[in-house]
Amino acid sequence: MVWTDPTDNRVPAAAGVTASILVRARNDEALVGRTLEGLFAQEGAPPFEVVVCDDASTDRTREVASRFPVRFAEPPPGAYMPGRTLNALVRDARGDIVVFNNSDAVPAGRDWLRELLAPLLAAPDRPRACFANQRPRADALETVRRDHARAFGDGKVQATWRFFFSLASSATWKRLLLEAPFDETIRYSEDVEWAWRNSRREHAPVEIVYCPRARVEHSHDYTLREMARRFRGEGASDRIIFGDRPALARELAGAARETLRDWAWLAPRPRGWPEIPCAPVRRLVQRLSHWRGTREGTP
Repeated sequence: MVWTDPTDNRVPAAAGVTASILVRARNDEALVGRTLEGLFAQEGAPPFEVVVCDDASTDRTREVASRFPVRFAEPPPGAYMPGRTLNALVRDARGDIVVFNNSDAVPAGRDWLRELLAPLLAAPDRPRACFANQRPRADALETVRRDHARAFGDGKVQATWRFFFSLASSATWKRLLLEAPFDETIRYSEDVEWAWRNSRREHAPVEIVYCPRARVEHSHDYTLREMARRFRGEGASDRIIFGDRPALARELAGAARETLRDWAWLAPRPRGWPEIPCAPVRRLVQRLSHWRGTREGTP
């Protein structure tokens, strides 16, 4: 179950508790500096280390990151699998709390970490995992902005969905991650798989908490090719996680509904008018790719 944290969140840092902020990066030289600058500007949170895992970047990502007081951790050898890298980083983390924050997820204020950790510090004996409010970048497509308003924002829409979680900016106790590590066999939605599996376990299920006041800037304007690859992978993972095998008609109906919502969103926003003819194409690519993924299985 996902619920939105309603408290004031001005919880003092618990004595002796430390955190490790794990930053996965690949070819993010344009944003990694802003992200790290934002991390080291945090106030009112427990002491923390920042660990950067650079996955074979071919740009200046590592050079930019080295200008900050970070600790570098190398990804495990072999073909990249997100769960394998995440589990290795968790084992290497020195803090009691593990914070995941992608190199392109820029903290939107000095209170991001305090707000994100507040539900953990308020009840340290309760198994909880928290995730942040991801706001779109200033130049994001209007349809991307609509998606973020529904998925994040005040949390009211996501509360009506079957399940939602995002590791891009999130936190939980290291002990939970060691007890129940990430699945190392899937390429997409490893965060959702972990959160779903552990929120449904019989003994001490993990509470999934959305923290709307913990804000980061994080969004992607995917090309149609990138979108097809991502949704195909997520569809394959959804079959593994939830057992999904939706009918093609259902996916097409979903594309139609989302297109109508897009047009309703774009109509009063002149900046987004050029996206009106593209909206049905993007939604069809999303839904058809997802449907194809659910038919293929293992991503």
